[in-house]
Amino acid sequence: MLRPSNEAFSTPNLSQYSIVVAVAKRAREIAEEAEKAGDILIEKPVDLAVRDFIQHKYKIIAPKEDASSDSFMTE
Repeated sequence: MLRPSNEAFSTPNLSQYSIVVAVAKRAREIAEEAEKAGDILIEKPVDLAVRDFIQHKYKIIAPKEDASSDSFMTE
């Protein structure tokens, strides 16, 4: 399994939890897209997701600190 450092991700000051959640969400997207297309993945979706973040194809957007909002949105 890939074990990139926090520096490999483009957004500074990310918690380990944020990285794990973002990678898990992206891995689920990859698996769902492959299933819909009928593709068989040779590599694990998590490895593909980590690679996407390292290659800056996707980035993690942390929510702004706002006391009135309790939701967490990434895009």
